[in-house]
Amino acid sequence: MTGAESFIEVDSCQRAKHGQLISGDVFLSQSVKQEGRIVSVLSDGLGSGVKASVLATMTATMALKFAASAMDMRRSAEIIMDTLPICSVRKISYSTFTVVDMASTGETRIIEHGNPSFLLIRPKGELTIEKTEVRPERWHDRVISFSSFDVQREDRIVFFSDGITQAGMGEFRTPLGWGLENVEKFIREKIDRYPYISARELSRILVARAEEVDGLSAKDDITCGVVYFRSPRQLLVITGAPFNRAHDHDLAKMAERTSGRKVICGGTTANIIARLLNREIQIDMRQQLHSKVPPSARMEGFDLVTEGTLTLGEVLRLLEEGFAPEEMESNPAVRLAAMLLDSDIVKFAVGTRINEAHQDPNIPVELDLRRNIVKRIAQLLESKHMKRVLIQYL
Repeated sequence: MTGAESFIEVDSCQRAKHGQLISGDVFLSQSVKQEGRIVSVLSDGLGSGVKASVLATMTATMALKFAASAMDMRRSAEIIMDTLPICSVRKISYSTFTVVDMASTGETRIIEHGNPSFLLIRPKGELTIEKTEVRPERWHDRVISFSSFDVQREDRIVFFSDGITQAGMGEFRTPLGWGLENVEKFIREKIDRYPYISARELSRILVARAEEVDGLSAKDDITCGVVYFRSPRQLLVITGAPFNRAHDHDLAKMAERTSGRKVICGGTTANIIARLLNREIQIDMRQQLHSKVPPSARMEGFDLVTEGTLTLGEVLRLLEEGFAPEEMESNPAVRLAAMLLDSDIVKFAVGTRINEAHQDPNIPVELDLRRNIVKRIAQLLESKHMKRVLIQYL
């Protein structure tokens, strides 16, 4: 299987321990583009709150750097353990970590220390994972596990902090906690019911369930990461008219022939495509009037039609601040942001014709910054959400 045929979706969800403003767990990801790899790290710092967060951040940052550089992880683990400060109470420097290093070919390497065992969820068939355990030379009380295997399409690797497996500990129904077997059973049931559930959705559902098991009051930091190996989900976002009006027909052909989901952002752009494809535009008046962005529209062959720069600006804000679409009132910006996160390969077709409606000096200057907004959205999608983004200027 080649990299062009597959995509690695990575996402996570996190909840801080009840009463804490900051989580002691840290999840980081990095794309190694030249090698077609994505490296993800989950670290759980000793205790909770700020001190735990510092330990976890140091651990995750170092582990990510070492794994991305292909440095020997046995040596890396010793460096991490030697670097961490000693807890004044427990007299140990302790922070767990799980490193998932996956290539676009499916080749996968996982290093674990202290966290619950990762789960490989394969919808059809099973794969026996062999783990090699070693003890660092200067830390004989610590065990590090190494695994190496090839994933197939639709395989998911789910890994988490002990806030999930120990959820509900001490309760009547779960005296020893939720447990790894019950966690795996829950995940498999969800995937059986929703075979193509995204990494983002699955991580959120699992964290929400752990909170329920904990009585809706997290007794520990809860973090879940999911790596999903699958066929890419593609999205085309068309915004702005071509600089040369003679290229309007090329834009319409692109819009009609591109596979996957398609979105138009901009009234002028939508009118051009509707005219050349002989389609009708219908304004969706079901949207709340107090929404921050203008209402969306419907057009045959397109998943969403929205206003242009205002909507894209709101999408950028949502992505920068972080949001949960299922917890927000739906509007065109929320829907578009959710589509971007649920897609793997995003192509922006950006027209460069000046919109005369935005030349009024009374209108804020940022309304005419379509290209800059798209660039910032693309950077966020690539760096924070590990998407593959293409921008074509017309």
